[in-house]
Amino acid sequence: MTNKIIANITFEELNKHILEDASPSLYFNSLDKELEKYPLNLLAKLKKVEQSPKYHPEGNVWNHTMLVLDEGAKVRVESHDTKVFMWSALLHDIGKPDNTRVRKGRITSYDHDRVGAKVSIEFLEHYTKDKEFIRKVSMMVRYHMHMLYVLKDLPFANISEMVKDTDVHDLALLCRCDRLGRIGADKELENNNYKKFLELIK
Repeated sequence: MTNKIIANITFEELNKHILEDASPSLYFNSLDKELEKYPLNLLAKLKKVEQSPKYHPEGNVWNHTMLVLDEGAKVRVESHDTKVFMWSALLHDIGKPDNTRVRKGRITSYDHDRVGAKVSIEFLEHYTKDKEFIRKVSMMVRYHMHMLYVLKDLPFANISEMVKDTDVHDLALLCRCDRLGRIGADKELENNNYKKFLELIK
């Protein structure tokens, strides 16, 4: 922690807004200078990470994350563990700053789910000693791409580990919010994908 300027905002304050606000993005977008301080700067980096305009017309990863967080707020009452679910929505793409590259003219973020699982641990360990909470959030981050992997029958899917390491109901809810957290998302399509994903992993 030496040489790091630490954010003054407490876990309790963050948690209150994440769990209670109708649109938590309004709070996070108001933080301004506090986002420059550790560990909130790990989130602020998302503002500098561009995404493919084809899949993310909303722009950078921060914009997407704020949309996902607000989508999560709409359905958090449906989650089994609201605290884990909502913190996972906030941190789901925290691995993208380390893994986003331009390859042959395309913006890619391969393995950002795996990297994000590790970064989410670092972030949360600053705020809490609740190891089980940290583990659950990190596993949600780790597997948040699995709806896509499973539906497209991609080799990256590890269904057995996913089922063992997460609450599948909440993970599917997070995946749906991730897909809906972009401008122009097809709600009917994503709701159908959500249902199909749950059916396939039963």
